[in-house]
Amino acid sequence: MARTLADRQDVIPVLAEVFRDHGFEGASLSAITARTGLGKGSLYNFFPGGKAEMAKVVLAHIDSWFRTHVFEPLDRTEGGLTAVEAMFQATDAYFRSGQRVCVVGVFALGDARDLFTEQVHGYFAAWVQALAGALVRAGRDPDRARADAEEVVAGIQGALVLSRALNDTGVFTRTLARLRRIASGD
Repeated sequence: MARTLADRQDVIPVLAEVFRDHGFEGASLSAITARTGLGKGSLYNFFPGGKAEMAKVVLAHIDSWFRTHVFEPLDRTEGGLTAVEAMFQATDAYFRSGQRVCVVGVFALGDARDLFTEQVHGYFAAWVQALAGALVRAGRDPDRARADAEEVVAGIQGALVLSRALNDTGVFTRTLARLRRIASGD
């Protein structure tokens, strides 16, 4: 039986999990209604633009979380390496130590990438830029900081995929440890 949610904000995290599990293409309306417990009418009331609007709202929600907990602290924290360590902790918590894949990464790899180019590009570009800025504040050469930031973000994303593929969250944990060493300049 369909339930009524007080606010569309209540359904966004549930939609994120549907997209995380099925991608944009595989997230059928039946999968969405089953997971949210909402009927089609309620879903379209909350998201008149349909599945594309749902995806945009989910991507904006994720971007907002990362801006608050990762990008802005990287940009604003005086001690660059302190900010970088906080980024690793927030990232580990968000991805549940590798148990959770990145929705933005799922969208970046799928056929829907072209529908969400701005959101996907903005998320990854902001992460690399914020991390590179923190590394520069920690004393790293700007070119080296950019290269290291790209390697760290790519490593996190790759570790999420490999952890999922091997059903081994230890891959994510071990990769974060190696990436911490890269970020700290060891």
